[in-house]
Amino acid sequence: MIVLDIASWALILLGAAFCVTGAVGLLRMPDFFTRMHAASVVDTLGAAFILLGLMLQSGFSLVTVKLIAIGVLLFFTSPVATHALARAALARGVEPLLAQGEPSSKT
Repeated sequence: MIVLDIASWALILLGAAFCVTGAVGLLRMPDFFTRMHAASVVDTLGAAFILLGLMLQSGFSLVTVKLIAIGVLLFFTSPVATHALARAALARGVEPLLAQGEPSSKT
């Protein structure tokens, strides 16, 4: 079972690396929309890798079923939450950094 442990730890560490990359993206990106994009895409992938690693650790049990339920929930709610944040920011008048010098398309 050493191969299973190595694979699960590799997935957990890969997921942690993706989450750290998302956090760095939050700090380094210039505006709200690019920060939101960096955090949402990378953190969803990081959470998926962490959940897969935990599933390998738990084996076939009720814990695995619960982890799958958490994964499905994250898979559907994360993009919806990101979309809602972007729509709310646009409704409040926050414009992307690249669009600040261009004429507004609101008519």
